[in-house]
Amino acid sequence: MTERRAILSGSTFEEQIGYARAVVDGDWVHVSGTTGFDYTTMTISEDVVEQAEQCLRNIEAALTEAGCGFADVVRVRYLLPDRQDFEPCWPVLRHCFGDVRPAATMLVCGLSDPRMKIEIEVCARRTLPSPEL
Repeated sequence: MTERRAILSGSTFEEQIGYARAVVDGDWVHVSGTTGFDYTTMTISEDVVEQAEQCLRNIEAALTEAGCGFADVVRVRYLLPDRQDFEPCWPVLRHCFGDVRPAATMLVCGLSDPRMKIEIEVCARRTLPSPEL
């Protein structure tokens, strides 16, 4: 039977809306759209680059709990209300994904809270140790 489990970050949004920060389904890890909120304090910076950094810290925590990391990411989606905010984030994004080179998409769209300037979603495939013969 394939392992399926939810990973919760403690965000109040997860409880209010009814979702998990990430879902592990066998080798696959699906991380929900993640914003720049610091979930321990439920605060968010006004700066898009700081938000991107916090998004990535939140995603890294979920990936770590799932037993993988940025090196296992195969797909990333960036969602931003303002396309002009994307390029300032590139150095931060390149730091995590530059050597990994996942498939990527950037979409311009509205986010659920006007304070949110970026949302990042990833899909990773865990590299599990080979069973010994």
